[in-house]
Amino acid sequence: MKSRWMIPVILVLLGISSASAVELGQVPPTVQLSGKKGGRVNGTPWSSAEIKGKVYTLMYVDPDAKDMNIPTEKALKAQNFPKNLYGSIAVINMNATWKPNFIITKILKGKQKDYPDTIYVRDMDYYIADAWNLKKNGSYAVLCFDKDGKLIFLKDGKLSNADIQKLINTIKTALKAMTEKPETATQPETSGENTK
Repeated sequence: MKSRWMIPVILVLLGISSASAVELGQVPPTVQLSGKKGGRVNGTPWSSAEIKGKVYTLMYVDPDAKDMNIPTEKALKAQNFPKNLYGSIAVINMNATWKPNFIITKILKGKQKDYPDTIYVRDMDYYIADAWNLKKNGSYAVLCFDKDGKLIFLKDGKLSNADIQKLINTIKTALKAMTEKPETATQPETSGENTK
């Protein structure tokens, strides 16, 4: 009798887990990486709650797939988005590779010096992949968030030329929304007494 109920229960649980995945227009579940879980390459904690105040592109990368989206990286760099409004985060999926952690960390520290405007983060055990339902191995996900931390672009895998253009247009739209001034309230008319 118990086995009859196992499959529906498993299917329900799978449905719940997929429903909790990060969705466009939503702020994803907060992931905090520190200590044994990972964090910035300088050893300080990092939280996805920090993704706000700017438009951010976040790359979630299996080190073995680091070359998958080089055209995307080059295209974004060529845009030269304003640093006060736009930022980039590279999260390295440390558990997805056979390469020793200390070697990857050494490489990341070098990259952090070469690209100080990019935040380099280590995810030691698929914490972001699990929370946001991203592929765990062999992939390179590209996510973009608006100034409020809402997801506005997601592609888990190699971006096509059309995907890259869509990403760039999405970023430009989000940046434009940040720079547009809200309509000023109409000034009340002065009374006739002060016009003389």
